[in-house]
Amino acid sequence: MFHLSDYTYDLPVEKIAQMPCKSRSESRLLHIRRDSGILGHHLFKEISDLLHKDDLLVINNTRVIPARLLGQKASGGKIEVLIIDYAAGMDHLKQTGFFQCDCLLKASRKPKKGGRILFAEGVEAEVVEDRENMSVVRFFCPKGFPRFLQSYGEIPLPPYIKREDKALAAMDKASYQTVYAAEEGAVAAPTAGLHFTEDLMEKLNRKGVEVVPLTLHVGYGTFVPVKTQDIRDHQIHSEYFSVSQEAAHRINAARQDRRRIVAVGTTSVRVLEFVSDDQGRVRAGTGMCNLFIYPGYRFKCTDALITNFHLPESSLLMLVSAFYDREKILTAYEEAVQRDYRFFSYGDAMFIE
Repeated sequence: MFHLSDYTYDLPVEKIAQMPCKSRSESRLLHIRRDSGILGHHLFKEISDLLHKDDLLVINNTRVIPARLLGQKASGGKIEVLIIDYAAGMDHLKQTGFFQCDCLLKASRKPKKGGRILFAEGVEAEVVEDRENMSVVRFFCPKGFPRFLQSYGEIPLPPYIKREDKALAAMDKASYQTVYAAEEGAVAAPTAGLHFTEDLMEKLNRKGVEVVPLTLHVGYGTFVPVKTQDIRDHQIHSEYFSVSQEAAHRINAARQDRRRIVAVGTTSVRVLEFVSDDQGRVRAGTGMCNLFIYPGYRFKCTDALITNFHLPESSLLMLVSAFYDREKILTAYEEAVQRDYRFFSYGDAMFIE
């Protein structure tokens, strides 16, 4: 269970969802009961029937920023800039007046240190450090970087979603965002949360399901494949997280009352487990989460999980395999393929309890 090839499966390319479901909660939901191994097939809106009164639902309220910028090198030629660490850039902006952070640069010839990049509205940027896979870029924005990013940035969709139509790209600004997104900083959506609507959240509230937010700014590293043949040698990416005192208190109170902690998405799971002690009691705080969960991990806080279908050989598939059982998860994936479920970010969901 530690070999990379243990986490592969066959997925026809046409099963990869290119568009969101017309109505978020009308997407499909594969229900897995760990106690019996029984699989059930539902619409996502039926999650309100599957959750229990007094369950505590933990959501990731990060907001995806339009982190993809298209510009031109001062020396000529198009260039694409992807903001990687928005939070660090905003900290730098507050301290120095300049937005500066790690960026991925995509061009026919990547600019070296000192290279200039030109954007709309007279905005310029300079490469202040050139690394092998990443560049540190400083932006000069007369009217402020956040305003410029919101006006000219594009949502950085996963590489398996293809966009040619500009109208579709504009649609993604709304559809690739959860209805409860609040804290700006992610470059990828916590996609399990994309299935919720405001009406569904209200229905859960009326039922007595408590909702608690935390924040994990999903980074580009979520798309980086595991490359080590022994997965235990993989170095997981780090992502900024924040758990408030109120959130920690409410989660701990639920555990004390023996209520279920239901995590929405692998991002919520990683934070919950990262900040939990051996008894599952969470602590408030902020920092960088670098917890890699794979089979053999003992979950301390998470009782149930709502998640999407994940890429073969990905760290997210390994996390889900740790939460249930690797072979049974792959069997469930095979059934999902046979029943025409839609996969990955804009695809359907699973509920594992």
